[in-house]
Amino acid sequence: MKMVIAIIRPESLDNVKQALFNAEIHKMTVSPVRGCGQQKGYTENYRGSIKTINLLPKIRIEIVVNDSFVKPTIDAIISSARSGNIGDGKIFVMPVEEVYRIRTGETGSEAIG
Repeated sequence: MKMVIAIIRPESLDNVKQALFNAEIHKMTVSPVRGCGQQKGYTENYRGSIKTINLLPKIRIEIVVNDSFVKPTIDAIISSARSGNIGDGKIFVMPVEEVYRIRTGETGSEAIG
């Protein structure tokens, strides 16, 4: 089992969700986050003073999948979130030791569904 964490542009979310659904991946957690990377933010003039905005809005998607779904999950995210510009995002893949479904008490791969 692996946890796939994707940090993407907010405007890519609908395309990424659709690509994941098309790849038969329906369970995910989505959170709004702020961060900076190569984009380094931007400056703007606000009420006569220059402000540097370096924490840009992003979307964090967390998906725990069985090993056979890792590649389709990554492929779906990349194909739908890539614009070719700086700031498209990152994907992290981490091992998951154990999963428990609270409602039924299932564990492991069965708990993921």
